[in-house]
Amino acid sequence: MITETQFQNELDLIIKNAIREDIGDGDHTSLSCIPAEAEGKAKLLVKDTGVIAGVEFAKQVFSYVDADLEVETFINDGNEVKFGDIVFHVSGKSRSILMAERLVLNAMQRMSAIATKTAFFANLLKGTDTKVLDTRKTTPGIRALEKWAVKIGGGENHRFALYDMVMIKDNHIDFAGGITAAITKTKKYLAEKNLDIKIIVEARSLEEIEEILNNEGVYRILIDNFNYEDTRKAVTLIGNKCLTESSGGINEDTIRKYAECGVDYISSGALTHSVYNLDLSLKAL
Repeated sequence: MITETQFQNELDLIIKNAIREDIGDGDHTSLSCIPAEAEGKAKLLVKDTGVIAGVEFAKQVFSYVDADLEVETFINDGNEVKFGDIVFHVSGKSRSILMAERLVLNAMQRMSAIATKTAFFANLLKGTDTKVLDTRKTTPGIRALEKWAVKIGGGENHRFALYDMVMIKDNHIDFAGGITAAITKTKKYLAEKNLDIKIIVEARSLEEIEEILNNEGVYRILIDNFNYEDTRKAVTLIGNKCLTESSGGINEDTIRKYAECGVDYISSGALTHSVYNLDLSLKAL
């Protein structure tokens, strides 16, 4: 997995690029009608129900735009919110607040939607030992925000990108000449490059699981698009030789049943690619 420093670098890039995209050569509306010395205060108002996420990111945005902006927090990331709740106040130069407003709202609305959906899925797994994972099915350019939101909602992060974990899927297996060939080549490559990263291998059948288990060094087996019966057989077959992960169209109606098959993880692209933004507003006080 990526380091905290790498993750923060991703956040810094998101903020820098988003501000560049939104402000360009200046916020001419604010520059034209609000005096440079004017100061103001605004509140982050919740107009929906869910799990709030992005408060700490908002603080980073405000600080980037104007280090003198002050944020007073009333509700923290991961807490449930309802219509009418006030998450924080921000005070300082009025122009600065307005420059940061859209990025803060866009990010928090998206992050809160993901955190809300993740919390819903995580709640469906209560009483089992299974954890819900995100995927790389994220919005280009803001993956760090979306994966952060999954964590806030009670889920866990899968690999961040292609560089921090090896995931040998069906196409890799077919192009490489089979499961054993793919695993053997991967381990040789990692040794040559002196890379200490985990290996996940996708299985399409119980026979493929048996072949994977004949190879050393696999961290987790991805049990992809199996039915419940075969998933239970796969978990029994794998035992404690490595971790297990179910995936493939698993939704709110089926996630509990797959968890009861005994898998360690269930990955769901829906956490990030199928959500509706939580309604939030930044209103002047």
